[in-house]
Amino acid sequence: MARSNLARDEVPVGAVVVAADGRLIGEAANAPLGRNDPTAHAEVLALRAAGGSLGNCRLPGCVLVATLEPCLMCAGALVQARVEGLVYGALDARAGAVVSRLHGLDLPRQEHRIWHMGGVRGQLCADLLRDFFAVRRN
Repeated sequence: MARSNLARDEVPVGAVVVAADGRLIGEAANAPLGRNDPTAHAEVLALRAAGGSLGNCRLPGCVLVATLEPCLMCAGALVQARVEGLVYGALDARAGAVVSRLHGLDLPRQEHRIWHMGGVRGQLCADLLRDFFAVRRN
């Protein structure tokens, strides 16, 4: 999903949602520029697709897998969707709200807890993002 954005000049971030039974029920690539929508992050769009697939705004037992550590908006959406887990690749030192800038999934009064694991294929994901921005800055 992330690589699909390279041709569209969108930041190469992708996300998928996997149901408890292993089915892929949602997938998306970042699209805020193309949609003129600041909320069109890959995670939010994948959650929307998964909700449509299940016919429910709650996604219990589901795991979201993303290229990049989610921002605060996306972390909040994960909590609202009641996903079970999060797996992500690269850390986001600028806006990451899981471990980098804020521990947004582990806030003390959070009513839903999500297990999370970062750094999965982290170097590959970080390289994809670094290369994208290197070309864009030149």
